[in-house]
Amino acid sequence: MYSFFAMMARMKNIERWALMRNSIRENISEHSLEVAMLAHGLAIIANEKCGQELDPNEVALMGIYHDANEIITGDMPTPVKYFDDDIMEAYKRVEDVASRTMVDKLPDYMRKYYEPVFFQKEGKEYEWRIVKAADKLSALIKCKQELGSGNQEFKTAYETTKEALHKMQMKEVEIFIEEFLPAYDQTLDELQAR
Repeated sequence: MYSFFAMMARMKNIERWALMRNSIRENISEHSLEVAMLAHGLAIIANEKCGQELDPNEVALMGIYHDANEIITGDMPTPVKYFDDDIMEAYKRVEDVASRTMVDKLPDYMRKYYEPVFFQKEGKEYEWRIVKAADKLSALIKCKQELGSGNQEFKTAYETTKEALHKMQMKEVEIFIEEFLPAYDQTLDELQAR
């Protein structure tokens, strides 16, 4: 009996943004779907506008599983996770152990397909940067939605996340912010009219 997929089904039980009051609840399953869609789009922009040669489907798959280890670790709040280098390194080791635990819940013949989406491999650094950017874009969108709901709790998170995205210096991210982010301020009726 292998428990990998039963474990993956538990992604919907892990709430995000635990340190903040949320108007709209979000779990890692919802977040991972959004990251996968954003990463796929960023990879296409990177190919079409920035001269990259990425596989958007591979990048999307990486986005689906990018936080799967949180089934074991829970969602570590960003201010804690990135407090200092020692905590960051220790948490990275915890994430790696959790990821290994997840992949080991597959039969041997399947592991080779999942290891590249759970662990960074040489030659895939840019793909992982795209996933990281998509993760930050998802956070920015969450902050934007919370602010739109009148929840000022996310004001500082919005500003710091936006700044972090600009600091990544990725043209595809800037294109996404310019061409797609403004639509997140529109109502469903306004979105359908376009």
